[in-house]
Formats: sequence, structure tokens, C-alpha cells
Amino acid sequence: MAKILIIEDDLTFSQLLEGFLKKHGHEPVIVHDVKNAFKLLSQDEFQLLLIDYRLPDGNGFDILAHVREKGLHSPIVIMTSFNDVRTAVKSIQLGAMDYITKPVNPDELLMIINSALDKKEIPDTKDTVEHTDFIKGKSATADKLYAHIDLVAPTDMSVIIQGESGTGKEYAARTVHTQSKRNGKPFIAIDCGALSKDLAASELFGHVKGAFTGAVNDKKGQFEAADGGTLFLDEVGNLSYEVQVKLLRALQERVIQPLGSNKRIPVDVRIITATNDDLLNSIQQGEFREDLYHRLNEFKILLPALRERDKDLELFIEHFIKLSNTELDRNVKHLAPAVKSLLLNYDWPGNLRELKNVIKRMVLLTPGDTAEMESLPDEMILAIKQTPKPGGSDLKAINESNEKTLIMETLIKVKYNKSKAAKLLNIDRKTLYSKMERYEIE
Repeated sequence: MAKILIIEDDLTFSQLLEGFLKKHGHEPVIVHDVKNAFKLLSQDEFQLLLIDYRLPDGNGFDILAHVREKGLHSPIVIMTSFNDVRTAVKSIQLGAMDYITKPVNPDELLMIINSALDKKEIPDTKDTVEHTDFIKGKSATADKLYAHIDLVAPTDMSVIIQGESGTGKEYAARTVHTQSKRNGKPFIAIDCGALSKDLAASELFGHVKGAFTGAVNDKKGQFEAADGGTLFLDEVGNLSYEVQVKLLRALQERVIQPLGSNKRIPVDVRIITATNDDLLNSIQQGEFREDLYHRLNEFKILLPALRERDKDLELFIEHFIKLSNTELDRNVKHLAPAVKSLLLNYDWPGNLRELKNVIKRMVLLTPGDTAEMESLPDEMILAIKQTPKPGGSDLKAINESNEKTLIMETLIKVKYNKSKAAKLLNIDRKTLYSKMERYEIE
């Protein structure tokens, strides 16, 4: 049984969630706004947070920021309408474990909750694409990526891995470690974005008893724990200026000093860092030290976004279907033509992590051996709509695109009841069918 905090301003929906979670053996606690959520988080511990993105006095990002600032490690799932899906993807980049769109599918919600509760609640790294779930790909882009990894792995050079959220930066770092001379020693991953300013220095360098309020015992830092091996710092750009200074000193002198101690401990650690953004921009804005950047950037690996890996996408889809079939005891062997087309043409803003989640949901919602359109999220159907290219001036094409979008949005709103859709669109059923056929809307 898990204690789950539900932050949801829709009273009816929150009551439905409460009953559903109790039925499955959990202990739900409900609040309806950000203010009371902060109050409860300061008073109690929760194994999971279910957060509605839109709240009366703020949004899900406010909760994410508060959880990060306080150094809490409960997994977070964002609940949102399909119109906010891009925001939901961004919430994962900021530390949420997953998101689910409304109306919520009970089987999908249970799968996400179970998956979140299975994760270790320690400040290591965010839920990235796990190394056991990953395949290389066969495109020229993949060949170039792994050629760079093969080149730098045997050295002791510091490496920056740059790429969008969900592209598999931790997997790339693990691969570098595995192919290095240090592969028999620890690989330790730390999500710097999940560490508060006060916790970061202690997590990296350790502390002695009494070093600060709450330091009731000595603690070994992750630098010391990774001695002889590799330390992976994800989202290194989130470290405070003070911690950046300590990190630079540790890299230059190869020694660390735990907080509150005069003792200097020698360490032999290879540093691999990762970032969503180009740290040069952070340097220009005075948020990241240039001397530290050059110390970390002895070699840079750029991870391409999934939308730039067209030739690998079908391979990834097949791979994640096999994994999901095994995990969920399903037997999905085929994709309906429309499903395959949608998966191959969607732009995947959440990259491999989003692809993995969508495929897992699709497999869960497919009782037979062929996945159909209803197993895919509605927001994907809307996102893939055919829009004129920027700068286009074809008025007819623009009008048709807008008409198609309106029809799709209305159908989704009424759960594909064509009579209701025709009434809302102020057209008869025959005209609706004709337009659906014209625009290839299933």
C-alpha cells in the first residue's frame, strides 16, 4: 500500500481517483490547490504525487519546483488534458516521472502508478531510457554516434553529452563507462536537477556529523563512492555557483573535502556530464563558470533527437513492442496502417522516453494481435494534423487544414459519436462522413 497525494481541483474527478486508488489498496490524500499541497508536503511523506497541471493558484510546474527545492524524492505523475501534452512533456524534462492525459484510462493509470512506485526513491538520475531497453539503431547518425563513443571510451577524458530530454544520455554515459578501463569500478549517476542547493554539495562531497542542521551522521559523498570509476552528472547546468566552484577544485586537485571537515580525500574519478541545453548560453548569462565548462568539455557527444533518426524509428518501435509484450503479457504483432503511419510521422518531442511510454500504453490497450488507432493518445492524432508549411499562402490549403483540425477535435470531444459531432459542427451526418473520407479521418 502506498500513500499517494492527489492534487486536483475537480472535486468529482478527485473523488473518482480516491475510490479507484482505495480499491487497489492505496491510501490517497486529496488537496485542491498548490498552497495546501505545499502544506501537506511539509508535514508528511508520500510515495507518489498525482498532480493536475492546471490548478486554481498555480500549475504542476510550481509543485515540481517546490519538490526539487526541498530535496524530496517522491515520483511525480502529471495529469493533463490532451491540449497540454507539450507542457506535459516539458514537465518530464523538469523532473516528473510520467504524465497521463484526461479522460484517464484506468488500466493506463494503474500501469503508470505501479511503474512509478517500483522506481527507487533516491536522488540518482531521472527516469531515462534504461540501458537494458536500448538498441543502437542502424542509421548513419547512429553509426557516427557510436564511432565517437568508441573513440573516447578507452581514454580518461571528461565528456559532455548534449541532447534533448529523453534521447538516452544516461545510456550513452553508461556505454562510455562500460567500454572504458574503469568498467570494473562503480558507475554512479546523479540527477543534479533533482538536488536542492543545500543538498548538492553534501551529495557530491559528503559531510561530517553536525556540518549543518539535520546532519546527524557522517555521510560519504558520491565522488568518494565512485572512486576508480565514473561519476555521471545529469543536468550539470543546474548546479549552483558555489557547488560549481567546489566541483572545479575537485577536478583540478583530484581531492574532495566533505562539508564541515578539514580532511582532504584523494579521489580518482572520471566525469561524464549531460545537459539539455548548450552550456555556452549559460556561460554568457553568467549562470555557469567558463573555466569549469572547459574542464568538463574535453570531448563532446551530441545525441540526435528521435525526429532526426527516421531510419531508426521503425526499429525502435519494434523493439519497444517486444519489451512491452513481455512485461504486460500481451501479443501485439501488427500495427494497423493508420497506426504505423502516425507513429512514423509524429515528431516525438519527448524522444525515446516518450516513444517507449506511448508504445507501452498502446500494447496495454490492445487485447488482440493488431494495434488500432484507439490505442494511441488523442493528442498524437491532433499533433500530426496536416498543416501548410510556414510561409505558405495557399488559402484553400489553410482552410482545409483548419477544417480537418476542427473535425478531429470535435470527434475527440464527443468520443467519436458522429451524430453529436455533426450537430456541434452544424452540418448533417452525410456531410460529416463525406468530409471524414476526404480528409482520411478514421
